[in-house]
Amino acid sequence: MKIHKPNRLNSTALSAVGASLLGASLLVSAPASAGGLLKSAVADWTGGAVVCEIIHQIVENEMDYKVKRVVMPSGPNLREAIRSGDIDYACESWPSYDSVKEKYVKEFGGDGSIMKYADVGVIGESSYYVPRYMVEGDGAPAPDLKSWEDMNKYADLFKTLETGDKGRLIGCPTAAWECDDAKRVEMLGLNYEVTELGSETAHWAEMQAAFKRKEPFIAYAWEPHWIHAALDLVKVELPAHSDDKWPATGWATDITYNYGRPQMVDEHPKVVELIKNFRLTNAEQAPLILAIDIDGREMEEVVSEWLANNEDKWKSWLPEG
Repeated sequence: MKIHKPNRLNSTALSAVGASLLGASLLVSAPASAGGLLKSAVADWTGGAVVCEIIHQIVENEMDYKVKRVVMPSGPNLREAIRSGDIDYACESWPSYDSVKEKYVKEFGGDGSIMKYADVGVIGESSYYVPRYMVEGDGAPAPDLKSWEDMNKYADLFKTLETGDKGRLIGCPTAAWECDDAKRVEMLGLNYEVTELGSETAHWAEMQAAFKRKEPFIAYAWEPHWIHAALDLVKVELPAHSDDKWPATGWATDITYNYGRPQMVDEHPKVVELIKNFRLTNAEQAPLILAIDIDGREMEEVVSEWLANNEDKWKSWLPEG
């Protein structure tokens, strides 16, 4: 199964961004700037777009560059645009989605025509999660629920009328994703019945409703995702990937990275240094995604606000001198 690359921007929003940027580029020439003009891709999922917008605003406001934002979904075409020099840099590549990394990125065995600048800090992973009130605090009903090996001890907490003497696991929301929760539960010998709700909307709504009522629940989720900003969840550790404990169709941890033209090192070394120093964790990214995808705020405004409130963090990324 492929990673659920989170929080994909809807096509209407993406088209609007594209029209705005293209219209601006046709009508108004880019203003002169001491640093020069850089061209960067706008990702078609919120997390990647936010990462680049943070970089864009720092580069423009602190380093006197102008950034032309180019709407271009991740994929082979973007990689070719970087190799040809049409795009200078892009953000938050997910290795599991990158079908050409072995050809072009040195760290994956490629020819080095695309350069991995550094890890983002955002890590893609899936697991089972419970609300923190289940495992921490006075009177927590499952204080020892740390991993899959503890789940049977607390199966009674998650029973429902529908699951009988088994605990209820809110599984991966869509069967077509082939998460194999039922197979995993069987392989691990867990006394749980998997419930698939059929859509992401229903999945997150179910979790939010149970959380509001302070009810016990254990659910499949992934990171990064806005749900971890909306709800205080704790991961239940699953076993390392193996044929006997984790189905082969499951997905491994994905360590995202920022990347671009190798020539940028010589042409714009301070920009590359900034990108190399950049780090954003899942926990830091989640509320930004929540503000954009759920609260409906403009990405530029959300990022500007984040920068204003996190000066100590991003100023440590700035190149010296």
